[in-house]
Amino acid sequence: MKENIKCLIIGSGPAGYTAAIYAARANLSPVLIEGMSPGGQLTSTTLVENFPGYTFGKQGPEIMNDLRMQAERMGADIRSGMITKVDFSKRPFTCILDDEHELVAESVIISTGAVAKWLDIETEQQFKGYGVSTCATCDGFFYKNKTVAVIGGGDAALEEALYLAQLCQKVYLVHRRDELRASKAMQNRVFDTPNIEIKWNCIVDEIRGINEPMNKRVTSMVLYDKIKDSKEDIPVDGIFISIGNTPATTLFEGQVELDEQGYIKTQPGTTKTNIPGVFAAGDVQDTRYRQAVTAAASGCMSALDAERFLNQIE
Repeated sequence: MKENIKCLIIGSGPAGYTAAIYAARANLSPVLIEGMSPGGQLTSTTLVENFPGYTFGKQGPEIMNDLRMQAERMGADIRSGMITKVDFSKRPFTCILDDEHELVAESVIISTGAVAKWLDIETEQQFKGYGVSTCATCDGFFYKNKTVAVIGGGDAALEEALYLAQLCQKVYLVHRRDELRASKAMQNRVFDTPNIEIKWNCIVDEIRGINEPMNKRVTSMVLYDKIKDSKEDIPVDGIFISIGNTPATTLFEGQVELDEQGYIKTQPGTTKTNIPGVFAAGDVQDTRYRQAVTAAASGCMSALDAERFLNQIE
């Protein structure tokens, strides 16, 4: 059975829900397919204090629920399920929902997001949101004048370490090799920052902390030194993992243009992909900022771009 749709939004989160709000207000009758993780990465966070409009902060899942309800109130058709196949070779575009339902769309907004890479150690997930984070800009404020660690050696990791060094008493930069992957300019800035200490040739063996219902927090990390073949327990209040992100773009390989990391390429200043009528918003195309508010902003842009595209072809 085929279903004709004017504006199909693939993926939820701040980008997808905001796109749905704007598309609904523009009378595009948007249909949003939420995907595997309705609400995106923010649903796995705790208190969010840097999303506009929430004076005292709010839990990530609650913010996403607010956006979802707002999109529905505007008239967006939000559905559970997964888009399992797409064909962007000709317009209208064909998208298959849950391997069986055929959606034929005049325009498509991709907002499937990206997933932070984790260390894959047992205690990591135990303290996720309670001392273990993947975003210094989001959570660094909670560690003012405390001791934290950043795991990674690329530009993003060093940028996180430098940001945290302005807030925290001490920052450990943990890297598994004896040289950093980041640009020389970024490395020099880290080397010149007195409260950043680099732990070379080390990997995190264990994250330790208190695991009580009303007092759940990280207290230390156990580092394994590959050269010395020894372990060290270092007291820290927070651990920021910055070893990269994986954009959710496997579905779109060969359909839209991707960069070397797998992010969808968009035309500068727009959400337009190389396929007219297909747009990308949020972390799926953002290799730099990766914030909820910037995702929401690009969701707005994608709906406006889709509206203008549809007006031009009618």
